[in-house]
Amino acid sequence: MTAHPLTALQPASAAPPATSDLLSDVIAGLSSDPRALPCKYFYDERGAALFQKICELPEYYVTRTELDILSRHHAEIASQIGPNVELIGLGTGAGTKTRILIKALEKPAAYIPVDISEKQLRKSTAFFQKIFPKLEILPVCADYLQPVVLPSPRHKPARNVVYFPGSTIGNFEPNEALEFLRRIANVSGRGGGLLIGVDLQKDQNVIEAAYNDKDGVTAQFNLNLLEHINRETGANFDLSRWQHRAIYNSKAGRIEMYLISATDQTVRIQDQQFHFRAGEKILTERSYKHTPEGFIALAGQAGFDFAKFWTDDARLFGVFYFVIAT
Repeated sequence: MTAHPLTALQPASAAPPATSDLLSDVIAGLSSDPRALPCKYFYDERGAALFQKICELPEYYVTRTELDILSRHHAEIASQIGPNVELIGLGTGAGTKTRILIKALEKPAAYIPVDISEKQLRKSTAFFQKIFPKLEILPVCADYLQPVVLPSPRHKPARNVVYFPGSTIGNFEPNEALEFLRRIANVSGRGGGLLIGVDLQKDQNVIEAAYNDKDGVTAQFNLNLLEHINRETGANFDLSRWQHRAIYNSKAGRIEMYLISATDQTVRIQDQQFHFRAGEKILTERSYKHTPEGFIALAGQAGFDFAKFWTDDARLFGVFYFVIAT
């Protein structure tokens, strides 16, 4: 998956990602070797609801830990960011973490959430407009991996700060992560910043349990990707013939989530057919786990200066703040 994210900050509107994009991405992914499907298509309406359930599972430490870090350090984080900022949220979903952040900020100029899920974006925007009636909120429904032109707020902010929570940066290959961070640096601009959540390297058993929960919610989430593809493209994936599995690749430092064919089978998508052998895998997600030192170095290559790092007692997760010198 190649990232081509945000471009300049100019007035514009963005439409939801088209079905034709999904179709072309799916066909390209299933034609590749190894076969893969873009994880950005997890988040249809049911996928977003299932992910919310995952975030509440005892095994899934990621969201719980990041929320705890934000709750304990929100005042210090807001002090680092400063007043009168334009906050650009990438893939912030329901906005639970963002709400904590905005409440702590001093007179933010505007909030621009960018999300691929139109329904969730509308819902979260309506909620934020209710609880922050004086804040200008400019939602953009778009895939932030593609070129997106962002709207300009009415009032000129002191600086632009990009907020990228949830350790989504882990879904990028290292070279793609570097390119993505460079593009974020262009959006932040001189004097701007980046607040980002990063999952840290830890015991393999802890990581694998988070992606193979005993209640099978993550399995439902993974399989729902096929249901989403069926609905949008007319494909005929039989979900009963696919199994979920997530493994930690310690050499690469990443979790790998797969859909595994339980039988020999053929899947039709439009006028194309794809043959799968029993045991053949489709990669649906990679999630790299970083060391603090390694991620600081990566962001440095993208043009960011390290400012502050917050973590939990067990060092499961990190929230980093970076700036670009004026």
